[in-house]
Amino acid sequence: MPELHPQLLADCHQLGAMASGELLLSRNANLHWFILVPDTDMADLLDLPSAQLQQVLTDCRYLSQWLKQARGYPKVNFAGLGNVVPQMHLHVVGRREDDPCWPQPVWGNLPPGPVWQPDVLDLVKRELGLDC
Repeated sequence: MPELHPQLLADCHQLGAMASGELLLSRNANLHWFILVPDTDMADLLDLPSAQLQQVLTDCRYLSQWLKQARGYPKVNFAGLGNVVPQMHLHVVGRREDDPCWPQPVWGNLPPGPVWQPDVLDLVKRELGLDC
């Protein structure tokens, strides 16, 4: 696994490894904003070899299903941008009409919020099947 970009480390909690890469959670606890960093040096998702691309999408789908089923989010946003942080990373964000920036995108619109507490982070890790 390549070393995580410093901006990702500054903005996120490290939750643990999924099959395709490292899972992070934005420090802003206004909503569940996961960032999956695939285990690759490539910059763009669609350049991945087919098998690796499939595993990344499988992990992102798992996160989306968890957000909807375990946390009741009716909508999940999914994106891979990489304009500011060049390391490939994918955003999987639970959204609902009462979130602080609805209906705008979270990028640049999410106001500062509380940070995730350690016990809640441990619960998320357990529910996702990650090591605590």
